Amino acid sequence: MQHQAYQPILPCVNKYLQYRWDKNCYEMHRNKVKSAKPTINTTSPKTYNHLLVKLKKIQLEDERVSRIKRENHMLLDKMSHIMQTNGGVDCRNDCVKKSLGSEKRQMELLRITKENQGILQRLSTCKPRYSVQVWHEQWLKNLELMDAIGRYPHLYTAQGSSLPPISADRHGNIENKKTAINRHDGSANIRNERKECDEKTKSEHKVTSSEDEA
Repeated sequence: MQHQAYQPILPCVNKYLQYRWDKNCYEMHRNKVKSAKPTINTTSPKTYNHLLVKLKKIQLEDERVSRIKRENHMLLDKMSHIMQTNGGVDCRNDCVKKSLGSEKRQMELLRITKENQGILQRLSTCKPRYSVQVWHEQWLKNLELMDAIGRYPHLYTAQGSSLPPISADRHGNIENKKTAINRHDGSANIRNERKECDEKTKSEHKVTSSEDEA
């Protein structure tokens, strides 16, 4: 009854025969497709035993393991021998290190020390070119000049104290009361202090000169 429902592509006289012919053609086509061989070989390549099993690598590994075992046995024998006996040192080196330039370096060091000693002696024996006494005398002269040209006496500026207040008299002349009263006393005290300082410096200079001569 399938041939009655079959609708052929081309017009035909008998639907049953046309259905059988088309079915046979389709089965032949399916068989050809199943039995067809590919033009491109997509299968995996052939595997070889010498590529999978690397005999040379296995041989080298066995040799390495055997060498390690042999060295371990030798080390164990040596350690057992040392434990049984006192052992011995066979790596002594009695060679003395010698330097090719040690004598030259020693001579250079001696030369440098001699030069340093000579420089030290010259520095210790040389006399100063400037005199402290002359400097002190010049400083005293400068102090006298400062007192001569200064407006206020040296006593206040030396001690760092504030100046006394200034007042004006009836005639309008500005005068410092304390300075006017104690002017003569302050100048006398300053002179006495300078004389004492000069005597001290002269005595110290004499003592130092006598020590240098001795």
